[in-house]
Amino acid sequence: MLPVDDLGEPVALDQPRRVVSLVPSITEAVAVTVPDSLVGATDYCTHPSGVDVARIGGSKYPDVDAVLALAPDLVIANSEENRPEDVDRLRANGVNVWVTEAPKTVPMALGSLRRLFGLGWDLEPDWLTRAEDLWRDTKPVTLTALVPVWRRPWIVAGRDTFATDVLRRLGFENVYATHDERYPRPSLEELNSKRPDVVVLPDEPYEFTHEDGPESFPGLPYVLVNGRHLTWYGPSLVEARRSLERALAYVRG
Repeated sequence: MLPVDDLGEPVALDQPRRVVSLVPSITEAVAVTVPDSLVGATDYCTHPSGVDVARIGGSKYPDVDAVLALAPDLVIANSEENRPEDVDRLRANGVNVWVTEAPKTVPMALGSLRRLFGLGWDLEPDWLTRAEDLWRDTKPVTLTALVPVWRRPWIVAGRDTFATDVLRRLGFENVYATHDERYPRPSLEELNSKRPDVVVLPDEPYEFTHEDGPESFPGLPYVLVNGRHLTWYGPSLVEARRSLERALAYVRG
Protein backbone atom coordinates (compact mmCIF):
# COMPACT_ATOMS: atom_id res chain seq x y z
CA MET A 1 0.00 0.00 0.00
CA LEU A 2 1.42 3.37 -1.03
CA PRO A 3 2.05 6.08 1.57
CA VAL A 4 -0.17 9.15 1.33
CA ASP A 5 0.87 12.80 1.36
CA ASP A 6 -0.53 15.42 3.75
CA LEU A 7 -3.70 15.71 1.65
CA GLY A 8 -4.30 11.96 1.55
CA GLU A 9 -3.09 11.31 -2.01
CA PRO A 10 -1.12 8.07 -2.60
CA VAL A 11 2.47 8.73 -3.68
CA ALA A 12 5.19 6.23 -4.59
CA LEU A 13 8.14 7.01 -2.31
CA ASP A 14 11.18 4.78 -2.66
CA GLN A 15 14.47 6.54 -2.00
CA PRO A 16 13.81 9.35 -4.54
CA ARG A 17 16.96 10.19 -6.50
CA ARG A 18 15.73 13.14 -8.57
CA VAL A 19 13.73 15.61 -6.50
CA VAL A 20 12.32 18.98 -7.54
CA SER A 21 11.10 21.16 -4.68
CA LEU A 22 8.56 23.95 -5.23
CA VAL A 23 8.69 25.04 -1.56
CA PRO A 24 11.68 27.13 -0.36
CA SER A 25 11.73 25.83 3.22
CA ILE A 26 11.45 22.22 2.06
CA THR A 27 14.15 22.82 -0.54
CA GLU A 28 16.45 23.73 2.34
CA ALA A 29 15.40 20.61 4.25
CA VAL A 30 16.06 18.31 1.27
CA ALA A 31 19.35 20.01 0.39
CA VAL A 32 20.63 19.61 3.96
CA THR A 33 19.36 16.06 4.44
CA VAL A 34 19.72 14.32 1.04
CA PRO A 35 21.70 16.83 -1.06
CA ASP A 36 22.47 14.46 -3.92
CA SER A 37 18.75 13.97 -4.54
CA LEU A 38 17.88 17.61 -5.25
CA VAL A 39 17.94 18.48 -8.98
CA GLY A 40 15.56 21.46 -9.20
CA ALA A 41 14.09 24.28 -7.14
CA THR A 42 12.29 27.60 -7.50
CA ASP A 43 13.95 30.98 -7.96
CA TYR A 44 12.98 31.76 -4.35
CA CYS A 45 14.78 28.79 -2.87
CA THR A 46 17.68 30.76 -1.40
CA HIS A 47 18.93 28.32 1.26
CA PRO A 48 21.28 26.69 1.78
CA SER A 49 23.30 29.48 0.21
CA GLY A 50 25.04 28.36 -2.94
CA VAL A 51 22.70 25.44 -3.66
CA ASP A 52 23.46 24.61 -7.29
CA VAL A 53 20.42 23.10 -9.00
CA ALA A 54 18.24 23.91 -12.01
CA ARG A 55 15.81 26.79 -11.43
CA ILE A 56 12.23 26.35 -12.61
CA GLY A 57 10.61 29.75 -11.92
CA GLY A 58 8.47 30.88 -9.00
CA SER A 59 6.41 28.85 -6.56
CA LYS A 60 3.06 30.19 -7.73
CA TYR A 61 3.88 29.96 -11.43
CA PRO A 62 6.60 27.37 -12.00
CA ASP A 63 7.64 26.41 -15.50
CA VAL A 64 6.04 22.98 -15.56
CA ASP A 65 7.79 22.09 -18.81
CA ALA A 66 11.13 22.84 -17.15
CA VAL A 67 10.17 20.60 -14.23
CA LEU A 68 9.22 17.76 -16.58
CA ALA A 69 12.49 18.19 -18.51
CA LEU A 70 14.39 17.36 -15.30
CA ALA A 71 12.72 13.92 -15.25
CA PRO A 72 12.08 13.98 -11.50
CA ASP A 73 10.94 10.90 -9.64
CA LEU A 74 9.43 13.19 -6.97
CA VAL A 75 8.15 16.77 -6.91
CA ILE A 76 7.40 18.33 -3.52
CA ALA A 77 4.67 20.98 -3.43
CA ASN A 78 2.55 22.78 -0.84
CA SER A 79 -1.21 23.23 -0.70
CA GLU A 80 -0.94 26.98 -0.09
CA GLU A 81 2.11 27.96 -2.11
CA ASN A 82 1.44 25.95 -5.28
CA ARG A 83 -1.49 25.83 -7.68
CA PRO A 84 -3.60 22.64 -7.93
CA GLU A 85 -3.56 22.86 -11.74
CA ASP A 86 0.24 22.60 -11.79
CA VAL A 87 0.14 19.60 -9.46
CA ASP A 88 -2.54 17.99 -11.65
CA ARG A 89 -0.49 18.52 -14.80
CA LEU A 90 2.61 16.98 -13.26
CA ARG A 91 0.64 13.97 -12.10
CA ALA A 92 -1.00 13.65 -15.52
CA ASN A 93 2.51 13.34 -16.94
CA GLY A 94 3.32 10.48 -14.61
CA VAL A 95 5.28 12.46 -12.00
CA ASN A 96 4.95 11.60 -8.31
CA VAL A 97 3.94 14.75 -6.41
CA TRP A 98 4.03 14.89 -2.62
CA VAL A 99 1.85 17.80 -1.44
CA THR A 100 2.39 19.13 2.06
CA GLU A 101 -0.38 20.94 3.90
CA ALA A 102 0.20 24.57 4.87
CA PRO A 103 1.28 24.10 8.52
CA LYS A 104 -0.77 25.79 11.22
CA THR A 105 1.70 25.03 14.01
CA VAL A 106 5.37 24.19 14.53
CA PRO A 107 4.63 20.57 15.56
CA MET A 108 2.43 20.14 12.48
CA ALA A 109 5.23 21.36 10.20
CA LEU A 110 7.88 19.17 11.81
CA GLY A 111 5.55 16.19 11.83
CA SER A 112 4.99 16.60 8.09
CA LEU A 113 8.73 16.68 7.45
CA ARG A 114 9.27 13.67 9.71
CA ARG A 115 6.79 11.70 7.58
CA LEU A 116 8.38 12.83 4.31
CA PHE A 117 11.93 11.86 5.25
CA GLY A 118 10.88 8.76 7.13
CA LEU A 119 8.69 7.36 4.36
CA GLY A 120 10.85 8.57 1.48
CA TRP A 121 14.37 7.90 2.72
CA ASP A 122 13.95 6.12 6.08
CA LEU A 123 15.79 8.98 7.74
CA GLU A 124 15.44 10.96 10.98
CA PRO A 125 17.58 14.06 10.40
CA ASP A 126 19.50 15.45 13.36
CA TRP A 127 18.20 18.96 12.66
CA LEU A 128 14.64 17.64 12.90
CA THR A 129 15.03 16.14 16.37
CA ARG A 130 16.89 19.26 17.54
CA ALA A 131 14.12 21.52 16.24
CA GLU A 132 11.47 19.39 17.96
CA ASP A 133 13.35 19.68 21.25
CA LEU A 134 13.88 23.44 20.90
CA TRP A 135 10.26 24.26 20.11
CA ARG A 136 8.53 21.80 22.43
CA ASP A 137 8.16 24.31 25.27
CA THR A 138 5.69 27.19 25.04
CA LYS A 139 6.08 30.34 27.12
CA PRO A 140 3.06 31.87 28.88
CA VAL A 141 1.42 34.45 26.61
CA THR A 142 1.88 37.87 28.19
CA LEU A 143 2.15 40.27 25.23
CA THR A 144 0.42 40.96 21.92
CA ALA A 145 1.89 41.34 18.44
CA LEU A 146 0.86 42.52 14.99
CA VAL A 147 2.57 40.76 12.07
CA PRO A 148 2.44 42.51 8.69
CA VAL A 149 3.80 40.39 5.83
CA TRP A 150 3.08 42.83 2.98
CA ARG A 151 2.18 46.43 2.28
CA ARG A 152 0.43 48.14 -0.65
CA PRO A 153 -1.94 46.61 0.30
CA TRP A 154 -1.32 45.76 3.90
CA ILE A 155 -1.55 42.02 4.58
CA VAL A 156 -1.05 40.49 8.02
CA ALA A 157 -0.67 37.00 9.44
CA GLY A 158 -3.98 35.83 10.85
CA ARG A 159 -5.51 32.64 12.19
CA ASP A 160 -3.94 29.20 11.83
CA THR A 161 -0.65 30.47 10.41
CA PHE A 162 2.79 29.13 11.17
CA ALA A 163 4.03 32.60 12.19
CA THR A 164 1.15 32.98 14.65
CA ASP A 165 2.09 29.72 16.37
CA VAL A 166 5.80 30.59 16.41
CA LEU A 167 5.06 33.85 18.23
CA ARG A 168 2.60 32.18 20.61
CA ARG A 169 5.32 29.73 21.62
CA LEU A 170 7.51 32.74 22.40
CA GLY A 171 4.81 34.33 24.59
CA PHE A 172 3.19 36.70 22.06
CA GLU A 173 -0.45 36.50 20.96
CA ASN A 174 -1.13 37.66 17.40
CA VAL A 175 -3.90 40.29 17.53
CA TYR A 176 -5.37 38.72 14.36
CA ALA A 177 -5.16 35.14 15.65
CA THR A 178 -8.95 34.81 15.75
CA HIS A 179 -9.70 36.52 12.45
CA ASP A 180 -11.81 34.60 9.93
CA GLU A 181 -9.01 34.77 7.34
CA ARG A 182 -5.51 33.38 7.48
CA TYR A 183 -4.09 36.50 5.81
CA PRO A 184 -6.43 39.46 6.35
CA ARG A 185 -6.09 42.73 4.42
CA PRO A 186 -7.12 45.38 6.94
CA SER A 187 -6.81 49.12 6.49
CA LEU A 188 -3.88 50.90 8.10
CA GLU A 189 -6.36 52.71 10.34
CA GLU A 190 -7.64 49.36 11.61
CA LEU A 191 -4.10 48.06 12.12
CA ASN A 192 -3.18 51.03 14.29
CA SER A 193 -6.38 50.70 16.29
CA LYS A 194 -5.23 47.27 17.53
CA ARG A 195 -2.50 48.86 19.70
CA PRO A 196 -0.33 45.73 20.05
CA ASP A 197 2.63 45.59 22.39
CA VAL A 198 4.89 45.19 19.36
CA VAL A 199 4.75 45.27 15.57
CA VAL A 200 6.81 42.40 14.17
CA LEU A 201 8.24 43.29 10.75
CA PRO A 202 9.94 40.45 8.82
CA ASP A 203 12.32 40.94 5.90
CA GLU A 204 10.31 38.58 3.68
CA PRO A 205 8.08 38.16 1.76
CA TYR A 206 8.06 41.97 1.96
CA GLU A 207 11.40 43.43 2.99
CA PHE A 208 10.54 45.77 5.84
CA THR A 209 13.37 48.01 7.07
CA HIS A 210 13.83 50.75 9.66
CA GLU A 211 12.95 53.24 6.91
CA ASP A 212 10.11 51.26 5.31
CA GLY A 213 7.30 50.09 7.58
CA PRO A 214 7.71 51.42 11.14
CA GLU A 215 6.65 54.95 10.13
CA SER A 216 3.16 53.57 9.47
CA PHE A 217 2.74 52.66 13.15
CA PRO A 218 3.55 55.85 15.09
CA GLY A 219 3.94 55.35 18.81
CA LEU A 220 4.10 51.56 18.58
CA PRO A 221 7.25 49.57 19.41
CA TYR A 222 8.51 47.47 16.53
CA VAL A 223 11.16 44.84 15.82
CA LEU A 224 12.71 43.77 12.55
CA VAL A 225 13.09 40.00 12.33
CA ASN A 226 14.48 37.44 9.94
CA GLY A 227 11.46 36.40 7.88
CA ARG A 228 12.94 32.98 7.25
CA HIS A 229 13.07 32.37 11.00
CA LEU A 230 9.44 33.43 11.37
CA THR A 231 7.83 31.59 8.46
CA TRP A 232 10.13 28.79 7.20
CA TYR A 233 9.97 25.30 8.64
CA GLY A 234 12.95 22.99 8.38
CA PRO A 235 16.61 23.30 9.41
CA SER A 236 16.12 27.05 9.97
CA LEU A 237 14.04 26.25 13.05
CA VAL A 238 17.20 25.17 14.89
CA GLU A 239 18.50 28.74 14.87
CA ALA A 240 15.11 30.50 14.71
CA ARG A 241 14.14 30.32 18.39
CA ARG A 242 17.28 32.00 19.70
CA SER A 243 17.21 34.57 16.88
CA LEU A 244 13.60 35.58 17.48
CA GLU A 245 13.91 35.59 21.26
CA ARG A 246 16.91 37.89 20.96
CA ALA A 247 15.01 40.26 18.64
CA LEU A 248 11.95 40.35 20.91
CA ALA A 249 13.83 40.56 24.21
CA TYR A 250 13.68 44.33 24.60
CA VAL A 251 9.87 44.33 24.30
CA ARG A 252 9.65 42.32 27.51
CA GLY A 253 11.63 44.98 29.34
